[in-house]
Amino acid sequence: MALEMKVPSPGESITEVEIAQWLVEDGDYVTKDQAIAEVDSDKATLELPAEASGIITLKAEEGDAVAVGQVVCLIDTDAEAPDGNADNEGDEGGPGNAAMDLDQQRDKTENKAESPKAEALTQTPSKSTTPPQKQDTYATGTASPAAKKVLAEKGIDASQVTGSGRDGRITKADAIDAKPSMGTPGLGGRGESRKKLSMLRRKVAERLVSVKNETAMLTTFNEVDMKPIFDLRSQYKEDFKSKHGVGLGFMSFFTLACVRALQLFPSVNSMIDGKEMISYDFQDISIAVSGPKGLMVPVIRNAENLSFRGVESEVKRLAIRAREGQITVDEMTGGTFTITNGGVFGSMLSTPIINPPQSAILGMHNIVERPIVRDGQIVIAPIMYVALSYDHRIIDGKESVGFLVAVKEALENPEELLMDNNVKKALEM
Repeated sequence: MALEMKVPSPGESITEVEIAQWLVEDGDYVTKDQAIAEVDSDKATLELPAEASGIITLKAEEGDAVAVGQVVCLIDTDAEAPDGNADNEGDEGGPGNAAMDLDQQRDKTENKAESPKAEALTQTPSKSTTPPQKQDTYATGTASPAAKKVLAEKGIDASQVTGSGRDGRITKADAIDAKPSMGTPGLGGRGESRKKLSMLRRKVAERLVSVKNETAMLTTFNEVDMKPIFDLRSQYKEDFKSKHGVGLGFMSFFTLACVRALQLFPSVNSMIDGKEMISYDFQDISIAVSGPKGLMVPVIRNAENLSFRGVESEVKRLAIRAREGQITVDEMTGGTFTITNGGVFGSMLSTPIINPPQSAILGMHNIVERPIVRDGQIVIAPIMYVALSYDHRIIDGKESVGFLVAVKEALENPEELLMDNNVKKALEM
């Protein structure tokens, strides 16, 4: 029996996906629940698992846009497994030999990338492929001494000049009139490749342009003395990790500082819907995570109810799922405020772009020792520049600056403002 596999709905409002990559080849034997393809929607990249075991027949090409519910492959469930496959397949609902099959399919994918077609896209042209030069436009004679001097001053090779003198001799006048060629290839490689943008990347591009065009986005900056947090982490991070199984990082401090600031300045925790402003009494914090398919923004739900341990555990869970390509559309939907950390890549300062339909985003950056004044004395301290980009249509300057100052105050005085003067209780030690 031939089982028709149709594209499942990845989430609400998504009607079309794109076949990003087949993980199997036409005619392969696949096992139930084995990942056979990666599909891109405008919100995420998801794996498509086989619904049954059998021989697969592909009905769509990589790069094809297919509607939700469209048949993309057939699986002949009556086909017998190749030798050595049936014994290792295991129960119908179990993983069986799927892990080994997936490794084999990855090898095939890598081999496809090394195929002559792919190689032709990336290889550097050799000397033999350099476009032949038009010999009939070159001088048949030599340059006069005066012409040589002029050409040398211009940095022009005599072979690129057509002489008007006897037997093609290059005269001084020819040298003066000669212009350097702007299209002559140099000696370096000039290869190029072309790759179609994924549906996710195209959607991100559209959203970023739309934010710049449709919002009154401004950015305000401040700096944070990170020494108090450094001191707390230095004292408690080992015990925290041994007890809770997660590290005591910066994200929990920043997330809880933002939760506090959002409660103090509710307009920052709002968004525009037509002619109305929607404000939320909860704080769902989106965190930007770099995944294999680009930037993902999963959401920490109800961050106002989480402890330091709760935030760190959720950040770790979401980051792992994003990097392994397991994040779902639901896990990235919503969010009332976003935090992005360019500091992990070495960014000193940036103006982050708002994550629509939200109205503000906080940018973290790298931590550098800088001279500051503390208690009237110049000292060296670990300083981070922070940036808040916001939609000025809904958030005034007073609220935006006040919000960022509140974040700064909480980070520079975490024991009092984030831990209620009880560090061990806050860290559940």
